[in-house]
Amino acid sequence: MDHITFLVAVVIVTALAFDFTNGFHDTANAMATSIATGALKPKVAVLISGVLNIVGAFLSTEVAKTISGGIVDDTLVTPGMIFAGLIGAILWNLLTWLVGLPSSSSHALFGGLIGAVWVGAGSGAVHFDKVVDKVLIPAIASPVVAGGAALIATYFAYRLTARARRKSVTKGFRIGQIGSASLVSLAHGTNDAQKTMGIITLTLISAGAVDHDSGPPVWVIATAGLAIGLGTYLGGWRIIRTMGKGLTEIESPQGFAAETASTAVILTSAHLGFALSTTQVASGSILGAGLGRRLAEVRWGVAGRMVAAWLITLPCAALVGGVSASVVKHGGTFGTVVVALVGAALATGIVVLSRRNPVHADNVNDHHEVAIRTAPPAHVGTAA
Repeated sequence: MDHITFLVAVVIVTALAFDFTNGFHDTANAMATSIATGALKPKVAVLISGVLNIVGAFLSTEVAKTISGGIVDDTLVTPGMIFAGLIGAILWNLLTWLVGLPSSSSHALFGGLIGAVWVGAGSGAVHFDKVVDKVLIPAIASPVVAGGAALIATYFAYRLTARARRKSVTKGFRIGQIGSASLVSLAHGTNDAQKTMGIITLTLISAGAVDHDSGPPVWVIATAGLAIGLGTYLGGWRIIRTMGKGLTEIESPQGFAAETASTAVILTSAHLGFALSTTQVASGSILGAGLGRRLAEVRWGVAGRMVAAWLITLPCAALVGGVSASVVKHGGTFGTVVVALVGAALATGIVVLSRRNPVHADNVNDHHEVAIRTAPPAHVGTAA
């Protein structure tokens, strides 16, 4: 029993670590366009986003219930499987953050969990019908719906303000962006923090600490909200640069339209219990806003790389989760320690590599490409 209690604690800490990476990985979803248009200063933007992510975590638990009792059979899941799945999700989040690629933290989590449970308990432990209904269909539909809404909103925003002074239009929409970006942050906390709540609740169910079909306890909601809020505040500047400057040159009317469309889609899906990817929603909205302005440039090469990342995220995370689950399953406590040490070493290596070419609040609006150097330039000292 002591071993189970220790393992459960390890899994909860690992889940909160994933939640933290989810926060800084997805800060761009809410604030990239507002930072790019100058509506908010970078550090102010991430502070607002962090606080509202915490608030949003308390608004709903429908998505958490989908995770804890929907996509896998909670009677067959063990804490070790969940731990293995989280390792796969965290490593994928860090890798895509390193290259500034807005992949889906949600799909990384689902992939890691599905792969680990499949290896640990067999394919029958995965509810593939629920995966299709609650994960895959929303993954396809949500960016299309958000993009279409943003395109229409952008078109009418420019038509309705065509005869107004450009300076007044920019100023007005920048003020509007403060509200719309804040709503995206609130919606992100409502949707994404719940995924970690669901994972922790699933862990508690598997250990017999709470009843089957239980919702997340209040302390789980609070800690998940705080973890994602802290991660958001630290800011995933590399991905903010890609989404704010990489897909298209965003003006304030487009930013307002994109953020409003994202909010509507995310909050609606959270209410329905769809565990969609807020990254895909926000990216679809930005693309739609780019297409909605006449002669706006959309960088389809960047968009293509993002879509490719979306397609491979779930299977890649599932592969890492499955391999980790196999080690945990056959190695017991020793296997769990090995997975933890390997995961920590890889994560540390990624963070160290990122410091070769840092992106931060002061240079986030520079050129959109995120280069990764294998060694520091001869004329540059250690990165701060």
